[in-house]
Amino acid sequence: MRIQTLKEARRFFLSDGGLETFLIFDKGYDLPCFSAAVLLETDQGRADLRAYFERFIGIAKSSGRGFILDAPTWRAGTAWAGPLGQTLKDVMETNQRAVSFVSKLRAQQETESCPILINGLVGPAGDAYAPDTQISRQEALLIHAPQVHTLGNAGVDMISAMTLTHADEAVGIVQAAKEIDTPIVVAFTLETDGHLPSGQPLGEAIAEVDAATNGGPLYYMINCAHPDHFREVLDTTAAWALRIGGIRSNASRQSHAELDEAEILDNGDPVEFGNLNAELLSRLPNIRVLGGCCGTDHRHVRCIAGHDHPLTAA
Repeated sequence: MRIQTLKEARRFFLSDGGLETFLIFDKGYDLPCFSAAVLLETDQGRADLRAYFERFIGIAKSSGRGFILDAPTWRAGTAWAGPLGQTLKDVMETNQRAVSFVSKLRAQQETESCPILINGLVGPAGDAYAPDTQISRQEALLIHAPQVHTLGNAGVDMISAMTLTHADEAVGIVQAAKEIDTPIVVAFTLETDGHLPSGQPLGEAIAEVDAATNGGPLYYMINCAHPDHFREVLDTTAAWALRIGGIRSNASRQSHAELDEAEILDNGDPVEFGNLNAELLSRLPNIRVLGGCCGTDHRHVRCIAGHDHPLTAA
């Protein structure tokens, strides 16, 4: 399986940055419901997506790393069909189209020294910046299974559930992935206090999902939070910290509420961003993927690429 290249890699893989914020603030797109998947519908949209990903793949190649290539499906689940004015059939076809798009890009760009994994993105059923929509495990399974199964059957190497706000939704998504035996990653978004938007501490959320799914996730990620928001809650002596295998941080130190109201993109300091990620590398021995989230672009990821985990650099 291709996923073995990630498990056995001696250097962490790179991902891209904040796709949606880049498209909105840098390219001038008006993304309905923050959905980048709509760009797949036009020649210009596909060209812009291709150029965006090729830039990050170039950074991975120049730094001798693998790359996690995301299908732009974060807002292409069943919960977003209505708000996007689509049918269930429409959004499932969008997921298939997205996987086909990035698979073709991989075929053009992958090299022996730069393995590329196709990653299907699943987003929360509600607002990623707020805990207003909390659903049960069974509800999460029913809501997310159609997208998870479509992505898996379309041929992704792995699925990542990103910006989740509470543990029960994560459990349902993991159960859906286990039904089709597809590797699944769970990424929680964190507030400025290092807790999930639900108020649950990160370590408790990881332990809850692992207990409910028999350690189902391939690993856990932190995303959509600045390193300053969570580095103090990382108890590196705890078993749950060893389950963290990826980080995709925000460039901005602003809270989610502040980012929601922002009219100007806060892209922080790329060099500082790279150094902060290097510090996290020194504390989390099982990191396998690093990249960016809101406000980050190729500059931030290039600064990350300049560092290596002290235990794997050789």
